[in-house]
Amino acid sequence: MIIGNGIIANAVKSYDRNDTIFFASGVSNSLETRTSEFERELSLLKAVHDENKEKKLVYFSTLSIHDQSKQDSAYVLHKKSVENYIKNNADSFIILRVGNVVGKGGNPNTLFNFLKKQIADKKAFSLHLKARRLLLDIEDISKFLDSHCLTLSNKTVNFAFPYYYDLKEIIKAIEMVTGDKACYLEVDEGDFYTVDFDEGINTFFSEISPEEYLESIIRKYI
Repeated sequence: MIIGNGIIANAVKSYDRNDTIFFASGVSNSLETRTSEFERELSLLKAVHDENKEKKLVYFSTLSIHDQSKQDSAYVLHKKSVENYIKNNADSFIILRVGNVVGKGGNPNTLFNFLKKQIADKKAFSLHLKARRLLLDIEDISKFLDSHCLTLSNKTVNFAFPYYYDLKEIIKAIEMVTGDKACYLEVDEGDFYTVDFDEGINTFFSEISPEEYLESIIRKYI
């Protein structure tokens, strides 16, 4: 059972199962502040869980929970609240905290979509030199669940390619593939937080280098 119709919901369609709820509906914009949007997601999750308590619940959360600079943001507080509800009420669950998801479509405000559009439109933007980001090819979500969903239960998993890309790396890779030139102003700012990845995540991505992973994402989605 898949709840949602966005980029993550579409990504797990190939792994849809009768004994599992893939909850991918709700707030995707980390800048959201409207209480009504957060309440809608939690209410829907509670209703779906109440009607399907015998099924494993897979919930898609965010690695931003580890970002100390965002601990008081409405989005992170909401995600923590949903996670706590699941841990306290679901008999079987997986909470997948994902990084900066890259795929076709999705939120136009995500890092990759923003950079792609700014470069294609030849628009100037600020580049934060201290910023680092964890990227995740949307297709890796279904691949990971296909190989791990049956073996994981009642666990929270940090999931992204385990390499901290700086923005210049991402921009240069986009320039190389597209032939377009980015126009940006370097700013000595930016946030950076570290994440502990299970050994299984390192193993899952062990056959590809950071450079190859980034190039494959850009060639797929630009």
